[in-house]
Amino acid sequence: MAFNSKKRAFADAVLAGKSNRDAAIAAGYSAATASAAGSRLVKDKDVVAYLAQQRKKGATKRAATQKADPPAEQVAVTKAAVAAGFDLDSILTFSDPKEFLLAAMNDQSTEPKLRVDAAKALMPFMHAKPGEAGKKDAKAEAARKAASKFGALAPPLKLVNGK
Repeated sequence: MAFNSKKRAFADAVLAGKSNRDAAIAAGYSAATASAAGSRLVKDKDVVAYLAQQRKKGATKRAATQKADPPAEQVAVTKAAVAAGFDLDSILTFSDPKEFLLAAMNDQSTEPKLRVDAAKALMPFMHAKPGEAGKKDAKAEAARKAASKFGALAPPLKLVNGK
C-alpha cells in the first residue's frame, strides 16, 4: 500500500511525541482499533522510512539554525500543507502558484492523489478547451483561412537569357 495522508499524519503524530495508539487516533483511525493500527503502522516500511527521513532532517535543521517563531497564520498554512503531504522546504521556495503545482505534479514523493489533483488544476493553464475562444478570435481565424484561399498569386517566373 502506498504512503498516504493517513500514514503521514500518523508518522507526524509519532514525531510529535504521541504514543502509537494516540497517533493512530490523531490520524483518523477508530479508537477501538487504534492500538492495533498503531502497532501495524509503526512497522510499515513506508512509515519507517518517512520517520527516519524526518528525524534526520530535524537533526540537521536544529543544528544548522534557530529561528524566531513565524506568524500564527503562516504556521497554520504550512501545517496544513505538510499534513496534506507536501515537503515544507519545497513549499516555501515558490511564489508562483503555477510553478508550485507543476512541482507538486512532478514530485515522485508526493501522494499520487495530490499529484493528480495538481495536474487537474494545471489543465486550464496548459490546454484551452476547443470552444473557449471568443467571437473575435473565431472571426480572425476565419479571415486568416479565407485569406490563404484567395491570397495573391506568386509572380510569374522570369526567363533569363544565357547571353
